[in-house]
Amino acid sequence: MAEAINNTARQRYEMVAEDSMAYVTYTRKGGRIALVHTEVPSALASRGVGSALARSVLADAWRLRLKIVPECAFIAEFIKRHPEFEDLVAGSDKNSRS
Repeated sequence: MAEAINNTARQRYEMVAEDSMAYVTYTRKGGRIALVHTEVPSALASRGVGSALARSVLADAWRLRLKIVPECAFIAEFIKRHPEFEDLVAGSDKNSRS
């Protein structure tokens, strides 16, 4: 599956799959990025697109050394199911990735 593209003009990460667009909206301030909302079209539901999008967004936050604020319930739940991303959460007690 393709990587998400950061559309900074629209403040969202976008991923195209099967001619449909899934995205995560965000706000960014300094070294933090608040992940506000995830939208996956119903045509792509249950195909792993949301998980691939979340993984791509979190990998980009790690690459940019950003701390995340998971305001979106989908992203928060994804992190609970994938604890390897917990250290990205702002205020986390986990050690930072190196």
